[in-house]
Amino acid sequence: MHMIAPNLSAAIGSEVAARLMGVAGGLLALSKMPACNVQVLGAKRKTLAGYSAATVQPHQGFIYGCQLIQQTPPALRSKAARLVGAKCTLLARIDSYGQDPAGETGNRFKSEMGAKIEKWQEPPPAKTVKPLPAPDAEQKKRRGGRRLRKMKERYGLTDMRKAANRMNFDFNNAEDEYIDGDEVVGLGTINKEGSGRLRLVASQQKVKLNAKQEKKYRARLAGITGATSGLSSTLAFTPVQGFELATPISHLSESDKERSGTESYFSEFGGFRSLQKPAQ
Repeated sequence: MHMIAPNLSAAIGSEVAARLMGVAGGLLALSKMPACNVQVLGAKRKTLAGYSAATVQPHQGFIYGCQLIQQTPPALRSKAARLVGAKCTLLARIDSYGQDPAGETGNRFKSEMGAKIEKWQEPPPAKTVKPLPAPDAEQKKRRGGRRLRKMKERYGLTDMRKAANRMNFDFNNAEDEYIDGDEVVGLGTINKEGSGRLRLVASQQKVKLNAKQEKKYRARLAGITGATSGLSSTLAFTPVQGFELATPISHLSESDKERSGTESYFSEFGGFRSLQKPAQ
């Protein structure tokens, strides 16, 4: 066998190699066979009438007689048989064309299969318990810009609140206090000496509108929105002629005069107010 199939004999043994070649019909027929069929060559159907089939492992061919699979634990033998069957197909193809007559490839494949089977039997690596990071240990990075400055102005402390949070270290002059339910709230340095101001007046914070809302608000104040008031009349009083007839929509533009109050957005006068200009 070492002259006919040196690599296959070096990997699985001369006896198992001869049995595989005898069932397959020769070395060339064995090299043309897929690995899944090489694994079950020589398997016999077992008829266990009246016996338990719990320990019976199916698809056990001649490959199970080689030394590598016999040294493998029973739980890994089916996995090892698939590995040895795939290597046997490769080695049979090498021997059928006489590429390695010394059998070095067979010995190398045998050592690789043995190392891989030993690797399967190693216990899994122990899980390392990593401590949880301290909550809020690192200060989060916040983006800057105009939006962040506007948010700080909106939610920032006012001068009145800053003065209420301060206190003077003059124990002769007690701070002013007021009762809020069951709590006594101090006024801090509000209207006190040493605060740096003669009098602290709470300024009313204005509601800041964006550009679109501010434009609508100014148009509403100017009365040029194009909507006709329900209280408008066709009679106008002048000091010279007294009462005279007048048109309530006389101050509107020509396009607004032609527009009806019940027109939808999909009319010939409707459309988008602001459009992006195409890039040139």
